[in-house]
Amino acid sequence: MPRRFLHYDVFTTTRFEGNQLAVFLDGRGLEPQRMQAIAREMAFSETTFILPAEEPGTDVRMRIFTPGTELPMAGHPTIGSTFALADDGVIAGGTERFVFGLGVGPTPVAMEWSQGRLRFAWMTQRAPKFGATIDDAQAVAMALGLRRDDLASGLPIQEVSCGVPFLFVPVATRAAVDRAVSEAGPLRRLGEATGLNLPVFLFTLEAGRPEATVYSRMFSPHFGIAEDPATGGASGPLGSYLVEYGLVTGDAAQKILSLQGHAMGRPSRIHIRIGGARGTITSVEIGGESVLVARGEMVD
Repeated sequence: MPRRFLHYDVFTTTRFEGNQLAVFLDGRGLEPQRMQAIAREMAFSETTFILPAEEPGTDVRMRIFTPGTELPMAGHPTIGSTFALADDGVIAGGTERFVFGLGVGPTPVAMEWSQGRLRFAWMTQRAPKFGATIDDAQAVAMALGLRRDDLASGLPIQEVSCGVPFLFVPVATRAAVDRAVSEAGPLRRLGEATGLNLPVFLFTLEAGRPEATVYSRMFSPHFGIAEDPATGGASGPLGSYLVEYGLVTGDAAQKILSLQGHAMGRPSRIHIRIGGARGTITSVEIGGESVLVARGEMVD
């Protein structure tokens, strides 16, 4: 039987922008190796497969694959798959809460509707874990094709995770973020030298737009993703980093906006809400919109 899938652009309302996602609405009967092969064939940053719920308190099980590996959680696949299930009628109009079973456990999504259609979705992520730091800023800059003075001073280069760890690199200017390059060799050698073989997330507070908080890019060649247009799984940790180091305070922590994908020609808008304060972060949410691009079938 052909397997139906929906193709969305996520963290945007404009087709051919944002981050592409393929959602296979019924993944039953597919072995993980087959799912991986399909994700490699689709060649999007991620592809998702919807399965019957496996845990109490969840509505579906969802597995997420990049072209190179399976992920325990990710943001743009969760937001986009929420829109897919709403458009397919699995999530009834007006439903306020839906729970995905992911590799990290039950993951709730809150939904906002307008005239019977899903308008916006908020994904709850785990509390942040702040990991190791890298003191050799020169080595990090060189691996990214930058100069040492392109990096922001006084802020740590640090591993942060809300389910999947990323290496956060604060950069001084938007122009420097745009000059950075994603090359598998230098990034692999950086990971080997530091013991932090992680996707690299660059950001600057020089967002370039008054409504935005940060301007960002994400490189992950070892996941099969040279650059990601929008990384929801890194956006919860990003917001947590901003709050933890006092870059965003007070009510602004509930209104963080990250602009990503602009350097790729796929502009994305990722909304972030962080509860609590520095040293006591109590909640992490990321949110956005999605637009349907295509419907298809894959011969099984």
